[in-house]
Amino acid sequence: MNAASDPMSPGDLRRWLIERVAAYLGLPPAEIDPTVKLRTYGLDSIHSLSLCVDVEEAVGLLVEPTLAWDHPTIEDIAAHLADLLSRDPTTRGPADTE
Repeated sequence: MNAASDPMSPGDLRRWLIERVAAYLGLPPAEIDPTVKLRTYGLDSIHSLSLCVDVEEAVGLLVEPTLAWDHPTIEDIAAHLADLLSRDPTTRGPADTE
């Protein structure tokens, strides 16, 4: 998916983030509330760094390693990423991830 022609919506980002966080934590995606702080679920610094790498690889954005601490909920991260994507037409949408 090319962000210049078909950018990810905040909803797409939110769903993708929920799936990634659920996978890190070994939880079903349905148990992840995008408005709850990620540290509440036990997201630690290793998970946070992994999330940054996944965002960089899948969405095509270089993000700060403090992403999950600066934007503590999935809603916050999705909004931040959507804002960055809207500013950078060279980024792409998520790749197929497991």
